[in-house]
Amino acid sequence: MNTTTSTKQIPVFKPFIEKEEIAAAVESLELGWLGMGSYVKQFEDHVAAVCELDVASDRHVVAVSTGHAAIHLSLLLLGVGPGDEVITPSFNNAADFQAIRACGANPVFVDIRESTLCIDTTKVEELITEKTKCIIAMDYDIFICDHDELSEIANRHKIPVLHDAAHSFGSSYQGRPIGNQHAFTMFSFDPVKTITCIDGGAIVVKGLENVQRLHAKRLIGMTQPATQMYTNSRAWTYNIEELGFRYHMANLHAAIGISQIKKIDEIRISRQLTCQRYYEALSGLDWIEAPCNDFATVNPFLYYIRVLNGKRTELRDYMKDKGVDTGIHWQAGHSFTYFKDCYRGPLDVTDKITKEIVSLPLHSRMMSESVERVINAIRSFSINI
Repeated sequence: MNTTTSTKQIPVFKPFIEKEEIAAAVESLELGWLGMGSYVKQFEDHVAAVCELDVASDRHVVAVSTGHAAIHLSLLLLGVGPGDEVITPSFNNAADFQAIRACGANPVFVDIRESTLCIDTTKVEELITEKTKCIIAMDYDIFICDHDELSEIANRHKIPVLHDAAHSFGSSYQGRPIGNQHAFTMFSFDPVKTITCIDGGAIVVKGLENVQRLHAKRLIGMTQPATQMYTNSRAWTYNIEELGFRYHMANLHAAIGISQIKKIDEIRISRQLTCQRYYEALSGLDWIEAPCNDFATVNPFLYYIRVLNGKRTELRDYMKDKGVDTGIHWQAGHSFTYFKDCYRGPLDVTDKITKEIVSLPLHSRMMSESVERVINAIRSFSINI
């Protein structure tokens, strides 16, 4: 870890932008092709390499503008439409809920496992109805959900799984990189993710027919060949065969993402070390729970603690006074006005977790001094309770 000192406020997120990203941005701007072009194809190839996709898997990468766009387009290709239901943890990002509603469907909220904060696979089947068109499997923070069990449930009921891997790009499950577990996987590369494109997303999809549909749907439905646009040129004649959206990725964003992916090993290791340090320093405090995992298999997006004594607000206020920002990821979906009437199963763990969880600062190549300031702020709060 870098040992440079700082007395500034420590943010929850901090972009890892260096001279390479700035140079890539300048180069892409000087190219003069600002829309979807050659850098987007290169970015897709880099994502495929991280996921270790091969011809035998018939899995392919399609870059899009945001993680939300990736979820929305995936649901549409899965046939989710008006009146359908999609099972998702209520403990999830609002992007998933909004994408479901954008298809005209309704989220059905399922609980999470307390040990991982990922979908509780034992609670899924009781929520399946004739309207169920998809199950969303979300990896959270340092944990990967039980994809084997979800695949068994999905196969048994012939319901597809959409893998929300917004937190787990560059991680692995059962020895295989994330992106190989289901027919549809989405990634997010927004400003605060481990790998950023400023904003961006990607879909790992099985089957070339799905790739072709996604190419058109991300480009407001135009069947203009992606292979031509990847040469920084465009066709002036094309067809529109179905509904589409302005969901394509721009060259500028792709160029920055490529520079980031080239550093993924450095990013992953530095974040693993910070998470390990947090766990070692905080796991002995009896009023919080500091999670532990096999950090070597994940590329951590967040590190959280659970405040068990009902003093979460007091802790967050105290840490802010000490120059340390914290976050809450997330509020439960069923707590929002727009989704409060959605069907749900028992959400006992979700209701408990959302009152306890606190996200700690986690940056790529985070300074040791900053990590210790976070730890010391939490420890010093212990003295006052």
